[in-house]
Amino acid sequence: MARRTIPFVPSVSYHLYNRGNNRQRIFFEDENYLYFIAGIRRYLLPVVEILAYCLMPTHYHLLVRVKPDASWQQSSDISGEVSKAMMRLAVSYTKAINKRFDRVGALFQGPFQSRPVKSTSYLLNLCRYIHANPVKDGLVADPADWPFSNYLEWIGARDGRLVDREFVTGQFGSSPNYRAFVLAYLRSRRLPDDVRIYLQGLET
Repeated sequence: MARRTIPFVPSVSYHLYNRGNNRQRIFFEDENYLYFIAGIRRYLLPVVEILAYCLMPTHYHLLVRVKPDASWQQSSDISGEVSKAMMRLAVSYTKAINKRFDRVGALFQGPFQSRPVKSTSYLLNLCRYIHANPVKDGLVADPADWPFSNYLEWIGARDGRLVDREFVTGQFGSSPNYRAFVLAYLRSRRLPDDVRIYLQGLET
């Protein structure tokens, strides 16, 4: 496996994302989202901690922190292990979708993309952008109405493994504080300039 241009480093957070080939759908029914979430638990949890995620009809966002302890892997190639986990997730999901819908060929638009998160402010604003995606794209009126993200875990409305509750309380103090943080963005649609410019690059 080729080494990624941006290496994965223990205890560093990364934004992982991808979209459908030719911007087409990657999730077609509720069971598809649930299968992908199960894949996150199976393939990614051994190597990363999940901070925020959101699965959308045509794309996904995962905000993760590489686990600080190298005991989960036999070699020193941390970047390779994380990339391998993402590859296994994508291959497993693509095979399942192709079988389910009697299709062939690529589902995703190439390999997944990754970017390191440069600051705490950057990290927190990415969290609320990711959780606000279903509202921004007109799928629901409230992010709590979209079941295929971990926003409900963040605000204490659902139990689940794909969340770092200590991170939520450490950064915001309480779930209502985080909900207010997300809703403030949805009202203003304003983010810090560096985050806004970064996100414009994703959406082109």
